Amino acid sequence: MQISKNKKSANEKLDRSKEYSLEDAVKLMKEVKYSQFDESVDLAINLGVDSRHADQNIRVTTTLPHGTGKEVKVLVVAQGPKEKEAQDAGADYVGKEFLEKLKGGWDDVDKVIATPDMMPELGKLGKVLGPKGLMPNPKSGTVTMDVANTVKELKAGKIEIRVEKTGIVHTQCGKSSFEETALVENIRAIYDTIMKAKPASVKGTYLKKMSVSSTMGPGIKVDQGSIR
Repeated sequence: MQISKNKKSANEKLDRSKEYSLEDAVKLMKEVKYSQFDESVDLAINLGVDSRHADQNIRVTTTLPHGTGKEVKVLVVAQGPKEKEAQDAGADYVGKEFLEKLKGGWDDVDKVIATPDMMPELGKLGKVLGPKGLMPNPKSGTVTMDVANTVKELKAGKIEIRVEKTGIVHTQCGKSSFEETALVENIRAIYDTIMKAKPASVKGTYLKKMSVSSTMGPGIKVDQGSIR
């Protein structure tokens, strides 16, 4: 019953009806954390968009100033000189021979980068890679000839921000072990990126709600006015 006691303690410290300043929300998130492992810190952002409209189906990238705290395993599907370029840049797996492994269900990788000439082959694996979020896409910068720079960016903490069908963005912004200032700066980077991506066709409130939480912890509402 220890977990339930910890949850009760966390709930006593949290006012669920209140919107906290970004700095206070991050501080409180760390205070109410009760697990013993280094949890991810997640953002949930409700947007006033209709993802059924192409121009409102937001899909952008940003590089977090302090990274995600997670080791990112990168596969580069390329051939010729681009293979060595990927290896030199620090890619974990390189080569078109991984196409068969992917087809067989192998997914010990976080990101897949492909050169344009490899996309016809990767396209055949859409039903396998799509649901896992591994399909390379020009919008996310993972279909590119600039293999080396893309590998380095992903390793350094470049993330994809993508709106779900419900209009919600879920994204990781670090680890609970990060300093509070590092988490605040990462969250500001995500916020700025989302605000810049606002479609011209959106009417009414664009960013409706925003909350921060650790993996096992409660969501803490963030006052947008404290971020601007």
